[in-house]
Amino acid sequence: MEYFLILDKLGEFQEFAEALFGQLTVEINEEKEIVELSSKAREDIAEKIQFKGLDEVANGILQDLRDRAEEFLGIKIPPDIVLRFPELEELKKIKGAKVFADKESKEFVVKLFSAVAKEELENIAGMMQQDTAKYLVYSTYAIQYISKITTTYGDYLDSVIYLNRFILSRYPYIILHKQGEPYESRFEDVNSGYIGAVKMTVLEELIHSAQGNLQQINKNAAMQVNKINEELAGIILSLDTQTVNKLSEYCQLQAVPDDFPFAKKANLFFFLNPDHFLIEQIGPDVMTFTHVEIDPKIGELVPELLGIYKKWLVPIQQHHAAFTAMEGMAAFVVESILKDDRDFQSYLTTFMGTDFSSYQVRKSMGKDFTKTIYEKLGRDAFKKMIEIPPNTRELKDPQIYLDKLSL
Repeated sequence: MEYFLILDKLGEFQEFAEALFGQLTVEINEEKEIVELSSKAREDIAEKIQFKGLDEVANGILQDLRDRAEEFLGIKIPPDIVLRFPELEELKKIKGAKVFADKESKEFVVKLFSAVAKEELENIAGMMQQDTAKYLVYSTYAIQYISKITTTYGDYLDSVIYLNRFILSRYPYIILHKQGEPYESRFEDVNSGYIGAVKMTVLEELIHSAQGNLQQINKNAAMQVNKINEELAGIILSLDTQTVNKLSEYCQLQAVPDDFPFAKKANLFFFLNPDHFLIEQIGPDVMTFTHVEIDPKIGELVPELLGIYKKWLVPIQQHHAAFTAMEGMAAFVVESILKDDRDFQSYLTTFMGTDFSSYQVRKSMGKDFTKTIYEKLGRDAFKKMIEIPPNTRELKDPQIYLDKLSL
């Protein structure tokens, strides 16, 4: 009887693993389509046209972009930066390393992303059974990060700039092939756009490499948030069946049969997870709140929940502010340095189907904040933002940040 129950439970985990890949179906199919399209394009184009290899292009522009970034930022880029060019499976594993978990959870995350990258369904089900709380927290990252893999050109982590070989080495062939004959006369614009994409990516990640203190604050805050979410997952998983049923009914969650107890608790965790519950209930303004309250009925059924939310508020705001500042600074500097670059403009037209004017007016809280501080402080703005990061209120109102700096 006990052996049957174990098999039954593993069966439920197996279904959850299948559901995970179900959520990634569109992305997995897109990856296969990119491989097929690039293969056909290379067959049709190869005898007439060849693009330079990604390694050659990136290494050829690295020093110039380093010099331009240092000049604009007024900050030295770390001297030990190297470029790496992972293919798809390796890049998915690298994404696991970018999930900032503490030492106790890091190994689990790396193994989970590796299993997802290799589409090892049974391995994932086993990991889910081994540590259900960790799976609930970190599977969401696997879905979120891997679903964006075909729109990710680069990443920075621990003195390494990773360029997405899967995308950057295939898109030029696909784009030129879609434009059609005569390939020779269209090659120059597409090749310029390809070089522009690499320039943009390398420059953006060089800027990230110079953001040492901001990067560390972001990492530490993200680790705290993940640890708190693990604590919440443990609380939800320990709830008795009656409480789970009451909560699920009160929160109007989709009904789940009683013989799927893990699914019931998983649904409850994903609903009550503060990233979902508070932002859905309160909206993005929660990032500037100093206090939160919850529905008394929910608080009565899960007394620890309010404490979890209060504990979550500080690190999530630190994470949000640091990440927004990092991305905003990079976007502003890339735009400023490459605004007159022909290759970058070709990238916008051939890869993105837009132009620099449209690109420039895209709104971003972090970019707008950086622009305001830069207009007041010049290139000292970047050093200040890294040494004294803005908080969430200051991002919305840069004058508060400027006032703080003048004290």
